[in-house]
Amino acid sequence: MQINKLRGKELDQLFNAILSLKDSEECYQFFDDLCTMNEIQSLAQRLEVARMLMDGDTYQKIEKDTGASTATISRVKRCINYGNDGYRMALDRVKEEQEAK
Repeated sequence: MQINKLRGKELDQLFNAILSLKDSEECYQFFDDLCTMNEIQSLAQRLEVARMLMDGDTYQKIEKDTGASTATISRVKRCINYGNDGYRMALDRVKEEQEAK
């Protein structure tokens, strides 16, 4: 679990701040202040790459649709296969929420 290397007061504060956000609008406000536009887009791109990989899309289609490099796609795939199941957990919850609407 690589995140254990990062654990500490600052990271706890960040995660608690994110967990305190009430809706998408508050997320937009917070992340707009916290991150650069490129950082936000990179995070969103990685999540979309993960979704597409889990849906069985090819590297070529993912690269074309998202603009992600093959290195990014490979890194995300490695996290999906050998990581902490964070992508899967989050994307499954988003999918469940969308299906419930």
